[in-house]
Amino acid sequence: MAASNQHVGKTTCTLGLVSALMRKKYQVGYCKPVGQKSLEENQRVDKDTVLFADLIHFDIEPELHSPIILGPGATTRYLDSPEEFNFREDILSAAHQLGRTHDIVIFEGTGHPGVGSIVGMSNAHVAKLVNAPVIMVVEGGIGSTIDALNMNLALFREEGVHILGVIVNKVIPEKMDRIHHYLSKWLTPHGIPILGIIPYEKSLAYPVMRTIADSISGLTTHNPEYLDNKIEDIVAGSLLDTQELKAFDNVLLVAAVRQLEPALDKINMIMKVLRKNKSPLSGIVLTGQGTPEPRSIDYILKHKIPMIRTELDTYGSVLQISKIEVKINRNTPWKVRRAIELVGEHVDIQLIIDKLGLK
Repeated sequence: MAASNQHVGKTTCTLGLVSALMRKKYQVGYCKPVGQKSLEENQRVDKDTVLFADLIHFDIEPELHSPIILGPGATTRYLDSPEEFNFREDILSAAHQLGRTHDIVIFEGTGHPGVGSIVGMSNAHVAKLVNAPVIMVVEGGIGSTIDALNMNLALFREEGVHILGVIVNKVIPEKMDRIHHYLSKWLTPHGIPILGIIPYEKSLAYPVMRTIADSISGLTTHNPEYLDNKIEDIVAGSLLDTQELKAFDNVLLVAAVRQLEPALDKINMIMKVLRKNKSPLSGIVLTGQGTPEPRSIDYILKHKIPMIRTELDTYGSVLQISKIEVKINRNTPWKVRRAIELVGEHVDIQLIIDKLGLK
């Protein structure tokens, strides 16, 4: 599974494909041959590997499921002493062992197809090494998508790797037919089928409070057990008005200490007008100096709202939060479920099975 760039939806599509194959009773193995970010949970493994271990229910063995981690300093160490590394053998060993015990092994690439080139292990080279055909994931569009495909597929052509097909992700629903028509006109002469076109799903872009806390280097002061609350909209305490909350649930309030009590009073008023007992707030980011009023703390505790304090001001906090690149992970189970549904609904799984020659 490869993608034209980061944040295109490669992991989303891989989740859906793995789940669909499992539903058809195939024994599916997973491997992230080259990772860039690891989770230290007694084992040094790529974060995506942990997500798939939860889905497929396998015990993580780093040498099988995440054989290479190019963490900080790894590339310069390789360039200084390449003879000290056995990347090729590490990946081949993982592929061989997983292949012996599974009907199919899904290898998930990293970033764009050229990532890993510095150590001789680009996505394209790894695909050739393990003799795996490639499904390419691209973002929806016409001109920009074809440009991205032409550039990225060139690396696989250079390695002589077979392209199984293309999945087009994050497509505006009303443009799906048009995009399918024009991309097919370009791909068909190249012998590459469209395996699916997946509509843009807003909920997959929702961050959780844990991610927001990381983005602003925040300290959680209240209700840390609810840091996996999802955020659908952000409001600033200084700009809060009645209309802003009528259409939203799962709202993040960003407010200075002096603004917190008036903002919560407004929200309380809205709740009474709408006859709602549940607060629309999924979280609060508190900026500035000072101590919140006891009445505000009572509201936060009553409604189980996680509150994060940051040294940034309100504007700086909103700016940092707006830059978050949201990824599916084990803390967002609703995203995993939705990703699986989307792939099941919009990707031709049987065509993939036929092209792979699975029985």
